[in-house]
Amino acid sequence: MAKLKINPLDDRVVVEPLESEQTTAGGIVLPDSAREKQQRGKVLAVGPGKLLENGDRGQLAVAVGDEVIFGKYGGTELEIDGLEIKILRESDILAKVV
Repeated sequence: MAKLKINPLDDRVVVEPLESEQTTAGGIVLPDSAREKQQRGKVLAVGPGKLLENGDRGQLAVAVGDEVIFGKYGGTELEIDGLEIKILRESDILAKVV
């Protein structure tokens, strides 16, 4: 994969959603229209952190390469250089997969 040329601002995080399941547990193949939106993804880039009142930057709890779970309708979906990405605020991320 080519290096993504995007720098998120403040507490924003760029996530590449993982592919949604193409078949059910019982083996039924799902068409694109029946698949649920994926809520897991891999962090591609992180911003410098939210600017605090004292002028310092807050630390982000996620880093590049982390796998995260985010809200189904949170963030903004974009396509950059043929890659589907989602830009989220750190607060839209629900959990980090360990």
